[in-house]
Amino acid sequence: MKRLIFALITSSLFVSCLNDTDDYVVYEDDPIIAEFLPNLSDLNLFIGNQKDLVINSNMFVYKLNTELFTDYAHKLRIIGLPEGAALEYTDDGFPIFPTGTLIAKTFYYKLDETNPDSDTRIIETRVLIKEANEWTIGNYVWNEDQTDAVLDTNEHLVKVDIVNESGENLSIDYIVPAANDCTKCHSNSNNVTPIGPKLRTMNFNINGVNQLQHFIDNGYLVNAPAPGEIVALPNWKDEINYSLEERARAYFDINCAHCHIPGGFCELQSTLNLAFDTDFNNSNIFQRRFSISNRMSTYTPGTSMPLIGTTMTHTEGYNLIQEYLDSLE
Repeated sequence: MKRLIFALITSSLFVSCLNDTDDYVVYEDDPIIAEFLPNLSDLNLFIGNQKDLVINSNMFVYKLNTELFTDYAHKLRIIGLPEGAALEYTDDGFPIFPTGTLIAKTFYYKLDETNPDSDTRIIETRVLIKEANEWTIGNYVWNEDQTDAVLDTNEHLVKVDIVNESGENLSIDYIVPAANDCTKCHSNSNNVTPIGPKLRTMNFNINGVNQLQHFIDNGYLVNAPAPGEIVALPNWKDEINYSLEERARAYFDINCAHCHIPGGFCELQSTLNLAFDTDFNNSNIFQRRFSISNRMSTYTPGTSMPLIGTTMTHTEGYNLIQEYLDSLE
């Protein structure tokens, strides 16, 4: 396999692996296979040792300014496009994904967050493939040896013990969702859809480089205006540049709005509309503030929010939302 290595500092952040290397590594690799084959390695998403998560040169990394919480797991998000194709701009929401697009998100833990050289444990890789008129979804569960992952439609409980950033021991009962549970969140009006890669969620600077501008410059995104003309979702952790309301609404948008919007899974069960661009008076946040607090404050299966995808309270996220709810009059 031929390798070409470039030291392009301004682009280094967009090629990712678990070691977070500062080198921008480009590979000439086999084409991505946008099919649900038995083993993840059959799709050619990663090269070399699968557990190193070194991506195929035919894919690119994307990151989100505000991320969905999944029991403190890290996530590697990558997109593969058909040869000669690109994402097409329409607005600050989802771009037009060409037929044959593959989106993959790999969930993993650093076993000791206080140690930069910590071992990792990869749990699952979720895959979305764009077919002619619809998205299809599949889930690959990694084996104990971390050599590969197998396509699996069943729910799995994976126990992981980590040391968190504060040096505290944390035991996590991570749940890999069953295939039919994935479609509860990844759907709108009964159509399977991505959640994260909206342009407004990817419109931010990483080490001084705007991610959307990087996509434009590399031909991944076409027909888009300058990133400054596209709405940017706030980073919920950024207390300097964004207000409490902006940060809380951004947190709602990525963690809750895929279900709490028209056409979402909870449309008939709740009056909430939690999309970032929904006017506050139409969101029903104030009217439902006590319910929101109750259902986010503790973890009770089948009752707590988010309904699936977590097994614990996100303390930092809940504190933000509670502060915001307390500020409402």
